[in-house]
Amino acid sequence: MTATAPPVGEPDRTQPRNTPASPAAARLLRFLPAAVAALCGVLLYVSFPPRTLWWLALPAFAGLGWALRGRGWKAGLGLGYLFGLGFLLPLLVWTGVEVGPGPWLALVAIEAVFVALVGAGVAVVSRLPGWPLWAAALWTAGEAARARVPFEGFPWGKIAFGQADGLFLPLAAVGGTPVLGFAVVLCGFGLHEAVRAAVRARRTGRIRRSAAAAALLSVAVPVLGALAARPLVSSEAEDGTATVAVIQGNVPRAGLDFNAQRRAVLDYHARETERLAAEVEAGKADRPDFVLWPENSSDIDPFANADARAVIDRAARAIGAPISVGGVVERDGKLLNEQILWDPAKGPVDTYDKRQIQPFGEYLPLRSLIGAINDEWTSMVSQDFSRGTEPGVFTMAGTEVGLVTCYEAAFDWAVRSEVTDGAQLISVPSNNATFDRSEMTYQQLAMSRVRAVEHSRTVTVPVTSGVSAIIMPDGRITQKTGMFVADSLVQEVPLRSSQTPATRLGVAPEIVLVLVAAGGLGWAVAAGVRGRRAGGV
Repeated sequence: MTATAPPVGEPDRTQPRNTPASPAAARLLRFLPAAVAALCGVLLYVSFPPRTLWWLALPAFAGLGWALRGRGWKAGLGLGYLFGLGFLLPLLVWTGVEVGPGPWLALVAIEAVFVALVGAGVAVVSRLPGWPLWAAALWTAGEAARARVPFEGFPWGKIAFGQADGLFLPLAAVGGTPVLGFAVVLCGFGLHEAVRAAVRARRTGRIRRSAAAAALLSVAVPVLGALAARPLVSSEAEDGTATVAVIQGNVPRAGLDFNAQRRAVLDYHARETERLAAEVEAGKADRPDFVLWPENSSDIDPFANADARAVIDRAARAIGAPISVGGVVERDGKLLNEQILWDPAKGPVDTYDKRQIQPFGEYLPLRSLIGAINDEWTSMVSQDFSRGTEPGVFTMAGTEVGLVTCYEAAFDWAVRSEVTDGAQLISVPSNNATFDRSEMTYQQLAMSRVRAVEHSRTVTVPVTSGVSAIIMPDGRITQKTGMFVADSLVQEVPLRSSQTPATRLGVAPEIVLVLVAAGGLGWAVAAGVRGRRAGGV
C-alpha cells in the first residue's frame, strides 16, 4: 500500500506523535500553538520602532511557521488571527489615545482579519515543496489587500516599516516595501524550516537534501540579496545641494483640541521661524534656501483671515526664503488639508491638497451608521475633507520639493508619484499633536526612513510637536528634535534625480508576488483535491 499525503486543509496525521504523559499535558499541548502564535505576534510588535530590534521579526515569523505548518486552513485562520491581535493591538494603541478604546479595538479587530486569512493560506501551502516562498508571498498579498481595503486601505504595520535599522533595508531600493517585507518574512519562515531540518537530521541521522536546500535558500537569498543591493543606496549629491530649514513650532496643548486657542499654533511656528532668522543674521546658523513647516502649522485659514496672512508674511520676510505652510483651507465649499508655498515677496504662489485622507480622522465613512452607534464620533469629524487630485511638487529656490502629507507616507503610490513628478527631495509635513507622546511619531518616522532608501531622496519630516527630523537618502537620521518643544533644524542636504529600480518598477514587484501567492495557493488546493480523490479510490 502506498501512503498518500493528507488532503490540503486537513491536519497531517502521518507523522508519529508522542503520547502525552497526562491529560494536563495533553491540554497544554493543545493550546500551545495558540499561545505561540499570539506571543510571536507580540514579538513582531517589539521589533518595530521606537525600538531598534528589527531582527526579532525573524524569530517571530519562524514561530508563526511552527504554529501553522501542517495544519488545516481552519486552524490556520484562528492562529493567524491570534498572531494579528498580538501584533496589532500594541502597535496601534495610539489610535485610541484621545478617542478611547472603542475605535482602537474595532480597527485592530478588522485589520487582524487580513492576517487571519494569510494564516489560513500559509497553513494550506505549508505542505508544498519550498513552502516558505509561497507563505512569504501570501503575507505580501495580505499586506497588498490591507493597503487598499476597506476605506482605501490602512498600510500601517507593513513589515517593511519595522526594518529601518535592519540588514534588509537596501532591498527597499530594489522593489519597495513589498520586496523588503517579503524578504524578511521569507527569511523568518526559512529559519523555522532550517531548524526543523536540523532537528530531523539529528534525530534520524539522515538529511533530506531537497528540504535542506529549500531552507538554506530561504534564509540565504534574502540576506545575499540585501548585501547585493547596497550599491543602490547612496547619499551622494547628483544635482548639487540645498540648505533646508525644518521648523517645529510646538502646540499649546496635546490632544484633539491642540488648535483650540485661535492662531496659537500659527504664532508658535512664526515665532520659531523668526528666532531662526535672528540666529542667521547673527551668524549662528546657516541661511536656508527654503523653509518647511508641518501639517496644520497654520491653525486658521490664511486665505480667509488677514491676520494669519500677515503673520506668515512677516515670518517669510524675516527668514528671506520661501516657506511651505500647512493649513486647513475652505475653498469653493470644500475643506482641504493643504500645503501652501509662501513666497517672501509674492505671498502664496502654489498649493498642494492632500490626496490620501484619513478615514475617521479627516472624513467619516458610514456617517449615519457611526452616528447611530455614537454621535460623539460624528461630532469629532463634523465636516469631511475633500481629496486633492494632483501630485504636489513645489519649486523652492530652484529645488523640486515633493510633498507627502502625514498619513500619505504609509502609501507606496503617494510617495512614488512625487518622485516620478520630478521631486529632488521629499518633505513629509505631519501633525502628531493629537497622539500625545505615543509611539505613533516614531513609527511614522521609520516609514520616512524607508521611503528615503526606496527612492534615494533626502526626506525631511517637519512635525508640529515632534519628532521632526532630516533623513539622508541612505536612511540615516542626521538631525532630529525632541517631542513637545519648539525647535528648528538647518542642514545642507544632497539633491538627487536618478530613479531607483523601486521607483521605476512601481507596483510591478507587488503584482508579481501576489501572482506567486496565487500560484502557490492554487497548487496546494489542486494537490489536496488529488489527494482526496486518491484516498477515496
